Amino acid sequence: MIATAESKTFVSSTANLPPISGNEAKISTLVNHNNQVYLPNTNLKLEQIKSGFACALHMHQPTIPAGENGALISNLEHMFNHQGDGDNHNAGVFAWCYSRMGEFIPQLVADGCNPRIMLDYSGNLLWGLQQMGRNDIIDNLKKIACNSQYHPYVEWLGTMWSHAVAPSTPIPDLKLQIQAWQHHFASLFGEEALSRVKGFSPPEMHLPNHPDTLYEYIKALKDCGYRWLLVQEHTVEKIDGSGLEHRQKYIPNRLMAQNSRGETISITALIKTQGSDTKLVAQMQPYHEAKTLERQEINGISIPSCVSQIADGENGGVMMNEFPRGFQPLWYDLKNGSDVVGFNGTEYLELIEASGINPEDYPLCQPIGQHKIWAIVGNNITPANVEVAIAHLNQNDHQFHMDGASWTNDLSWVKGYENVLEPMNKLSAMFHQKYDRLVAEDPTVTQRPDYQEALLYNLLLQTSCFRYWGQGTWTDYARELYRRGEELCQ
Repeated sequence: MIATAESKTFVSSTANLPPISGNEAKISTLVNHNNQVYLPNTNLKLEQIKSGFACALHMHQPTIPAGENGALISNLEHMFNHQGDGDNHNAGVFAWCYSRMGEFIPQLVADGCNPRIMLDYSGNLLWGLQQMGRNDIIDNLKKIACNSQYHPYVEWLGTMWSHAVAPSTPIPDLKLQIQAWQHHFASLFGEEALSRVKGFSPPEMHLPNHPDTLYEYIKALKDCGYRWLLVQEHTVEKIDGSGLEHRQKYIPNRLMAQNSRGETISITALIKTQGSDTKLVAQMQPYHEAKTLERQEINGISIPSCVSQIADGENGGVMMNEFPRGFQPLWYDLKNGSDVVGFNGTEYLELIEASGINPEDYPLCQPIGQHKIWAIVGNNITPANVEVAIAHLNQNDHQFHMDGASWTNDLSWVKGYENVLEPMNKLSAMFHQKYDRLVAEDPTVTQRPDYQEALLYNLLLQTSCFRYWGQGTWTDYARELYRRGEELCQ
């Protein structure tokens, strides 16, 4: 673990393990506050803005058992070590992509521009950079995470530590993934930086649509201090089952969840428009779309529309090569004033809520397929009736499924990956059987090396990459992670 002045109060992680547990109570106190994060320092005037755009970059490299003697290493390190394989020659460019915002933002600010960017770095990636000794990259990121001069321009988004897709993550591990990322971020960038992380970026934009998984997911997010999450437009529907209205995509929504016991919970959602296409951000399409939009009203209060968009920050030629040519010049073009501006997500929400809007007034949405379930269940909501409804729909409606939905709906993280999912669920059950009672009796158990190592393998096995590249090397990696985790959880 790399120590900083800001993180000295945190319990040190065990040698060779990432800092993913041990400070649960301290972090919970730190992140659960109602303080304004951006409003005190924003230089935007809401009444002067017609529309805006909020862009996020997602960065991730999985951890794999492919180092010397099977050591856990970053896939980025593996790429550097095997430059002749496939696209591994891109390793150096990828590393530059992880670092470059720490140069772009200070230069733009120094030149009098008013840039905005949201950043989502997986815990896997952060740990991998530490393992590789890439302090040059980490120091660049610290510059924009810790220096108050750049706070108005950069928003860090939370995510699942090991890039686990929420719908198929075992429910007890949803909160563990979220907390692990918070631990790791605080260890690198300090308590104050973590206290400003209020938005959540789901890996693969994957949203659970099983009522109980969704409820526990939103509950975990709110328990961990998050105010909003980014949601792909095609993963949600209106409460009556119809698609979102066009205008509804450009204002905040209220994502509703109801579990099989009839309990409800909600969280603010910003809607990511369109599908998976890195060109949208690389060429700053959200700005050009925002120029076509007008202000809207919520409960009689006029607010700017906002186009929300996210893309991989390093993956593909457009992000590696074209993004700087699209991102940097735009802010110089806007330097002389415009009624179309860049926002960060929390900044946008704080500005419009300061104008008098209550989050309860946002239009409602729910995950795709929910309307069909509740139409069958009616008012007699019980776990048994919900499961009967789901079974009926699975049998009679070929468009219905409970796999969740993401920005790549042509791919499944479930079908064909039973040889990963079954061990993943089994390891999770073994982990909780061994440690839940111990942690309940003594919360400091999460500081123990044996707990941290078992937790590490439990979380790593849930990495989406092991269910993306098809059968072969990646499912073999998963099998090895399971084997080691099983030994630790005996």
